[in-house]
Amino acid sequence: MSANVSINEKEQLATTATVEQTYQAKDGADVLVQALHDQGVEIIFGYPGGAVLPIYDAMYKNPIRHILTRHEQGAIHAAEGYARVSGKTGVVIATSGPGATNLVTGIADAMIDSIPLVVFTGQVATSVIGTDAFQEADIMGITTPITKHNYQVQDVNDIPRIVKEAFHIASTGRKGPVVVDFPKDVSQMLFDVENPPQAPDEIYLPGYQPTYKPNYLQIQKAIQAISLAKNPVILAGAGVLFADAREELTTFAEKYRIPVTNTLLGLGSIHGEHELFLGMAGMHGTATANTAITKADLLLNIGARFDDRLTGNLATFAPNATIVHIDIDPAEIGKNVPTDIPIVADAKEALKAILKKDFDGPDTTDWLAYLRNHANEFPLWYCKNDHDQEILPQEALRLVHKITEGDAIVTTDVGQHQMWTAQYYHLNNDHAWVTSGGLGTMGFGFPAAIGAQFAKPDKKVISIVGDAGFQMTAQELSILQEFNLPVKIVILNNSCLGMVRQWQETFYEERYSSSLMPIQPDFVKLADAYSIKGYRINTIDEAEAIFREALLSDEPVLIDCRVKQLECVYPMVAPGKGLHEMIGVKKN
Repeated sequence: MSANVSINEKEQLATTATVEQTYQAKDGADVLVQALHDQGVEIIFGYPGGAVLPIYDAMYKNPIRHILTRHEQGAIHAAEGYARVSGKTGVVIATSGPGATNLVTGIADAMIDSIPLVVFTGQVATSVIGTDAFQEADIMGITTPITKHNYQVQDVNDIPRIVKEAFHIASTGRKGPVVVDFPKDVSQMLFDVENPPQAPDEIYLPGYQPTYKPNYLQIQKAIQAISLAKNPVILAGAGVLFADAREELTTFAEKYRIPVTNTLLGLGSIHGEHELFLGMAGMHGTATANTAITKADLLLNIGARFDDRLTGNLATFAPNATIVHIDIDPAEIGKNVPTDIPIVADAKEALKAILKKDFDGPDTTDWLAYLRNHANEFPLWYCKNDHDQEILPQEALRLVHKITEGDAIVTTDVGQHQMWTAQYYHLNNDHAWVTSGGLGTMGFGFPAAIGAQFAKPDKKVISIVGDAGFQMTAQELSILQEFNLPVKIVILNNSCLGMVRQWQETFYEERYSSSLMPIQPDFVKLADAYSIKGYRINTIDEAEAIFREALLSDEPVLIDCRVKQLECVYPMVAPGKGLHEMIGVKKN
């Protein structure tokens, strides 16, 4: 597979060498683009407009790869997918006013899920800021609560420093988005060509000093607690993945025979079919993972933030466990769950520090035997009528996993399809699971897959989405055709807002208020309109053959898989209940 560039882009890139020979920065926009080159930026996702035209002109003169999405939301979600899979900082640019505000959802999404982004927003000229000028919006005020930091550039000489700082802040510590607001007149400011603006050699941010190395005494306390435990459990979150600590986590779990459960965003931090893996924990986690947390005498949280969808009722969460919490963000430790042994550190560094110590681990033989028996007795389940041709979403996802052997990058939106994918698609690799966790953003999955494919052109990328969420960003199908990106779109089409409908069934006496969607587009025809090959699956008998042909092809495809409308995601922890009070658990 390859993510090919268009003919026009090839021609543009072919002239890069010639342009660079004669290129000389002359204004703020030129300085910005050169600063992006200096940061090693390889790709930008964006959408132009009046306030950023000088910047786009500078990108034309000093070429940098730009992907023109069809909506700003598509641009920022694509940048999130790129960042999540590549490990690099995603870069986005949009114009002032509505262009900038259309990025807000993605900025908030990146903030809560710790995705490193640098977002450049155009702004009206400094002379009219605050006058309600055409396409003016206070993006600084709007984004302050949902960014790690934001800047508004006032002086052309500050541009290299600000860009360097923005990338540093976004990609270090607990990663996240940084906004750089760029007034149009600053992008047109001239400077002394004999003394051009330059970034300082060293970054000086005295108020921002992330802690990477763990405290020695806290590591000793954690080791002592691990040694004394009889029923220990590791809860691995996205922090393990962001720290590239999958190997250390697996080594640690195997060395001391400690079972592992994941948060939704931590999936992939250990092989999905590892013998010590209990499955995902939380609202739609496995019965065994939630039982393990409830019965644990030691809970070792590595890089997870104890959010409400994981913990359920805090009063009954891990009631008998000593809590060890390793997190690079000190604000998360003790925020939701009282912590006995706090360790502020990068997950990789903390695990390396523990592994350096040779100590007698706990005897978990009986504990592991109990959990294995529990998993066999209370597995994930769904009801299948052997004579019914209707497709169950769980069956569809098991086929996708079977055909790809778990070796694909998978993106999702939020909702039922997201939970079923987390349950039934067992990831082989890290940096292969791209989903909207904390914010739960519909429309995220498909553009995120585009960014993921640009990040990893030779990997298979599958976007598993619902019919409703897909329609929020479906216009980005243009990108697949333009760049021949071989993204596979799997729509689990139940003609409704699945999770909303499930909650209405469970908690609102089946009053399906505005959750059913009887009128849907013909997704196959929609794909054809964008010159994308489309498939439709109506029955279980035809499902495997169509999935196999579509998923193993080397071209972009869309699969409209018609699934049972009234299927629910089980098991489930109802709002306000504890992990030990799951509904929809069935004995094998």
